[in-house]
Amino acid sequence: MFESLTERLSKTLKTLRGQGRLTENNIKEALREVRMALLEADVALPVVKEFVEQVRQRAVGQEVLNSLTPGQALIKVVRDELTQLMGEQCDELNLTAPAPVVILMAGLQGSGKTTTVAKLARWLIERKKKTVMVVSCDIYRPAAIKQLETLAAEVGAQFFPSETNQKPVDIATAAISQARREFAEVLLVDTAGRLHVDDYMMAEIKALHAATQPTETLFIVDSMTGQDAANTAKAFNDALPLTGVILTKTDGDARGGAALSVRHITGKPIKFIGVGEKTPALEPFYPDRIASRIIGQGDVLSLIEEAERAVDREQADKLVGKLKKGQGFDLEDFRTQLIQMRNMGGVASLMEKMPGMDQVPDKAKAQLNDKEMRRLEAIINSMTSQERRFPGIIKGSRKRRIAQGSGTQIQEVNRLLKQFTQMQKMVKQMTKKGGIASLMRTMKSKLPPGMRF
Repeated sequence: MFESLTERLSKTLKTLRGQGRLTENNIKEALREVRMALLEADVALPVVKEFVEQVRQRAVGQEVLNSLTPGQALIKVVRDELTQLMGEQCDELNLTAPAPVVILMAGLQGSGKTTTVAKLARWLIERKKKTVMVVSCDIYRPAAIKQLETLAAEVGAQFFPSETNQKPVDIATAAISQARREFAEVLLVDTAGRLHVDDYMMAEIKALHAATQPTETLFIVDSMTGQDAANTAKAFNDALPLTGVILTKTDGDARGGAALSVRHITGKPIKFIGVGEKTPALEPFYPDRIASRIIGQGDVLSLIEEAERAVDREQADKLVGKLKKGQGFDLEDFRTQLIQMRNMGGVASLMEKMPGMDQVPDKAKAQLNDKEMRRLEAIINSMTSQERRFPGIIKGSRKRRIAQGSGTQIQEVNRLLKQFTQMQKMVKQMTKKGGIASLMRTMKSKLPPGMRF
């Protein structure tokens, strides 16, 4: 998400970063570039106008022009205004209401509602330790009910069955009664996709809302529709008292116009973003972290939080102890790191959060992808445990066997061994310089001003 916007803004701000003095003229020129970057990202025009004006007022004032580092001060102003535009802080779900807390999900057809219900159920179960029940009120699409049942089993949520010959209101009220009997703390209600201009369907969801009295009413919208996503959310909000928005398919959206427009146009917070197809791919929406990502400063806080959740602490401690004893880093350890990287959302997700990735050439980024990581893992899996511990013994006939077993070429096995040798040297140097603690201090230094662990 935001690749094109980040690239354009980073170039503009980079020219100002090192300047010892800024004038109204070069600020005006920079803001013209910022305006064009936002419009190209499909941000709504009223949002662009207000944002640029807010930055201009702060930029030509005492805050920037009289700063000792005016270029850096302007970058901070842009980041602050982006954060303000998207809502300043993460708006969490209200889970303090009496159980079951009812969360009603609404949206257009094809926006990813049913998958998002499963993602949110998983998030509530894993992160908030809640017991969750899900129910489908989509009586127009039998496959939707079956899909939700399958996904509920995958994420460990209770499933309340429904039939296409029932009325949505009857399904929802029966599900609430069942959730009370089963002591489910949260009930997620999936609904049929509908257009805001369809009077019959809008009357149906209004009746659902009145019958369930949900604590949260979330609008699910495809971020790839750009500013139209914000306009559609506003139309729904005029008919239904929304409490928030979930943006889906952000991993396929290089522009980011929806994320920057929704709050301003609807007045409702973005609560989550969908960052992939799998059920773990849902993240809370932190405006300050997203703003840092947009201007190329990465999202170190989310990266560290993800590492804390995904990394096996016992395995990590074992590796640190092994390195301290001078036993070295072997291919078995490398394979473990690849698996943990996959558990953190894969290479693309990690790269998006790393500071300075906007300055890495596209060719280099293309070489670092999840497909390549899976290929490396397959090669290592084709080795014996002895070969993983002592890579030096891997010669001609062994290389041929490993390549054949992993469905790769000998050249790829050679490339892996060469890369691994370089990694071994890097790990050895890092261990000498203070290990993980040193790495964490380096990451901390990359945080933008005002953001803390």
